[in-house]
Amino acid sequence: MSSTAAQPVAAVSGLTKRHGRHAVLRGVDLAVHPGEVVGVLGSNGSGKSTLLRVLAGVSRPSGGAVRTVPRVGYVPDRFPARQRMSARAYLRHLGRISGLTSSDADERAARWLARFALAGGPDAPLRELSKGNAQKVALAQALLTEPELLVLDEPWSGLDVETRPVLTEVIAEVAAEGAAVVFTDHRPELVRTAATRSYRLTGGRLVEFEAGVATCRIVLHGGRAADWSGCDGVLDVRRGRTVELEVESTRREAVLAEAIELGCSVVAVESPGRQR
Repeated sequence: MSSTAAQPVAAVSGLTKRHGRHAVLRGVDLAVHPGEVVGVLGSNGSGKSTLLRVLAGVSRPSGGAVRTVPRVGYVPDRFPARQRMSARAYLRHLGRISGLTSSDADERAARWLARFALAGGPDAPLRELSKGNAQKVALAQALLTEPELLVLDEPWSGLDVETRPVLTEVIAEVAAEGAAVVFTDHRPELVRTAATRSYRLTGGRLVEFEAGVATCRIVLHGGRAADWSGCDGVLDVRRGRTVELEVESTRREAVLAEAIELGCSVVAVESPGRQR
């Protein structure tokens, strides 16, 4: 039986999520099947983390239907690593809460921490870990109970160069064993490489992310503040002294018109590229 013919591991229908008057998600539909790796592309503030929190069961939607499995492994966008215990003790504690024996939790923790090459080993104090090493502990805790659904929010963030391909391998292995994986990232090339099915969040809606979509880069300066991450066709936003937008070429003129209306100076519009 193919994965798409099987019962979905998780599904949302007409999902909405509001923060006050601001609608973050607007009628999102998504079904994730066993063995699938679903990648969600979006810029900061697009609603990626909100969608994953709902899928992981740690946030309630404002509307719509959500169905998921009991055994979910979740890596949030910010892992609370400032705790007074070692990596081993932390993972043992979480394992016991999830129903594992201490010995099983220790064995699984040691295996995952070795796989991700945690600096300092299992006895490393959590509060002394770098961001990248704290992320390795976060990944280990998500994998500890062999989840049916693995939900990863920007999981490559902070990882060292040697560990990034290891994580990609682990995601493929988890899916091959029949679990479903949903992850987010802001890099189109990574999403397409690691996922079997890809989407992007734009304007609070989830749309299929097609291969070979032509894009352009727009650089803006000044003007009134705008929520570019929620603008249709904007795939990525980078803020500094200027605002750099990666935009679908078909939406270029509309985005430029909005920028000019906001009083922005257009510093540059690069020739279209093509997402792979």
